[in-house]
Amino acid sequence: MVARVATITRRGCISIKLRPDHERRFLDAVQAGGFESADDAMDTALEMLRSQNEWLLENRAAIDVKIQQGIAELDRGEGIPEDELDAYLDRLKAQPE
Repeated sequence: MVARVATITRRGCISIKLRPDHERRFLDAVQAGGFESADDAMDTALEMLRSQNEWLLENRAAIDVKIQQGIAELDRGEGIPEDELDAYLDRLKAQPE
């Protein structure tokens, strides 16, 4: 496994060594199309990460409330038995949004 290393070059660019599996996933995404270059793909990935982090920060309180509600339901014995969970999740996925 290659260590994740980030260094700043003299031009102010960051050099990052990716693990082989990360490099393959990145190159697969670039080759799959939709990107003009590796830089374009990296810009998209970084924007998605920024957007996701922003959404999580904006919704943190609501997420925490839902987690606490779920824990309370489990404490009251209202959870879904493990042997029924997969079927329950499949039904949820099949519902239109």
